[in-house]
Amino acid sequence: MKLVCAIAPDKFRDEEVLIPLRLFADAGIETVIASTRAGTCEGMLGASVEASVPFMAISPDDYDGIVIAGGIGSQDHLWGNSDLIALVRSFASAGKVVAAICLSPVVLARAGVLSGRKATVFCSPGSTMEMKRGGATQVDNDVVTDGRIVTANGPSASENFAKAIIGLLSI
Repeated sequence: MKLVCAIAPDKFRDEEVLIPLRLFADAGIETVIASTRAGTCEGMLGASVEASVPFMAISPDDYDGIVIAGGIGSQDHLWGNSDLIALVRSFASAGKVVAAICLSPVVLARAGVLSGRKATVFCSPGSTMEMKRGGATQVDNDVVTDGRIVTANGPSASENFAKAIIGLLSI
């Protein structure tokens, strides 16, 4: 199994990257970090993570799913990123796992993959509006799985978010 973990180049939420990466590794799942550019990415709480590839260099055929971490950097760098939105559409249309946490479910909404689906998000005026615009049925749970799509609402859900993804990959 192999996943792409998409993160913002700065201000990603540390726990939403580090906890899933640890759980994925423990489950024997290879993870490649991608961002808007290759290089060092900085978390909101001080973590540094190396993105080995930019979004544009990812081929969905090489992966079993995509996981998008949140944090304030998601709104700044990921919500409007056309390369990432295209990746999400490609993974979803291939029936692969598509997952996002915190503010990043907005990327899924903007990609059009949440229309008519249950999902959750870190609630802010902007994220709530974008989820509605994308046709999502917002659910007030920490983690929501609808088909092959997993969403979670913030850092405290990181462990259960990762476990839900691992569970889908096992099917």
